[in-house]
Amino acid sequence: MAPPVKSGPKYDQFIQAEKVRVIDGEGENLGVMYTREAIEQAQDAGLNLVEVSPNANPPVCKFLDVGKYRYEAQKKANAARKTQKTQDIKEVKMRPNIDTHDYDVKMRNVNKFIDNGDKVKVTLRFRGREMAHQHLGMDLLKRVQDDVAEIAKVEAFPRLEGRQMLMVLAPK
Repeated sequence: MAPPVKSGPKYDQFIQAEKVRVIDGEGENLGVMYTREAIEQAQDAGLNLVEVSPNANPPVCKFLDVGKYRYEAQKKANAARKTQKTQDIKEVKMRPNIDTHDYDVKMRNVNKFIDNGDKVKVTLRFRGREMAHQHLGMDLLKRVQDDVAEIAKVEAFPRLEGRQMLMVLAPK
């Protein structure tokens, strides 16, 4: 017999109840019987008796192959992990005095990233005397926010960190 399972359903020697309701390997209800008798029937079938619903009165047990059960659960978890989409953070860097064509190219990239389901961090870097005109940077980030309003929401509003102004956009 396999070593005891640390998590998951209880089986064989861990069943405390004197009588249990038994379901066989095909899902047929065999009725209420003594736990000892149910364990013997499960072993005759080459399976384990697993407690499925311990809070029921009497507890419900099922004939299962524990190794096969674990294998199926692991396959299901792997399939779920494979299909889930991870959300990356893409970064787009700009300057406050960006030209209109350059701005359009950056916005095309922002739209593409958001359509792919990624978050976008818009970084605005100030150099030298540009720090005196932070309102231009704030206006530019406001323009970015307005341009992507129908496909993205602002997750982190514009804030100044040193010589950079940052804003994070997330898909709606």
